Amino acid sequence: MKPALCLVLITLLSCNNQPRSATQVPVSPDTVNDTIVHTNKGNNSKYYSTQNTVLIVAETDDTMIFSKQEYDAVIDKHPEFFEEFPNDPDALYSNNKDVNFNSEQGQDNYYAVYAYFLKQKNGVEKYAAQRKKLIDIFRNINHLFGMFQYGGTYFGHQHTRILGYAEYSVHILAIARIEKTYNISKQKELYIRSLRQLIDDESKIDFESMGKEKIERTKELNKIVDELDKLITDIFFLRQAQEFQYEYY
Repeated sequence: MKPALCLVLITLLSCNNQPRSATQVPVSPDTVNDTIVHTNKGNNSKYYSTQNTVLIVAETDDTMIFSKQEYDAVIDKHPEFFEEFPNDPDALYSNNKDVNFNSEQGQDNYYAVYAYFLKQKNGVEKYAAQRKKLIDIFRNINHLFGMFQYGGTYFGHQHTRILGYAEYSVHILAIARIEKTYNISKQKELYIRSLRQLIDDESKIDFESMGKEKIERTKELNKIVDELDKLITDIFFLRQAQEFQYEYY
């Protein structure tokens, strides 16, 4: 699953409240205050942009575009993005949301910006492969549970917020000493089997699709699990997959 997402941060990172499909995310910027005042909460001016427009292309074609003024204002208002020991995005958002992030879409954008700044700290190129794999794992899990529910706004919001969750996982990987390197084939087999059992159980109570349609739907659900089976290659990715699933679904 590789859906495209476009976050256009024209007016300090605002976007619309349309449900998101698996392949395309509509974009429609909201209007916020015309005047952005620098609050100087932190001493992070060294991170200010030297360009008039900042374009950030994240993983899986996620794109952010905003002006120098808007970009610098985010830096001023949110020094938590630059803490030496960053916290997870859920904790930071609950303590630092402001008018520009105070909505479901605002929260999505907060997580995307959090991910961008933390990525600079973690190492953009150093952990590129691990970052991409974590995003793919989390988004496949989100897609699986979204299909169980036949979609919903929660899963659309999660699609964006996963950028933040994945980057925090990269941070854990970057600072941790991963010493357990034993064969995880049995543990992974149990986890993958549990997902397939979940598909069977959900299918039994699913009366939205019947007959051939249900057969095809079950195949599609199992293809998502097949992809997860390929992506989970060691104990770190297995634990991250399990923790993400059990925390949010």
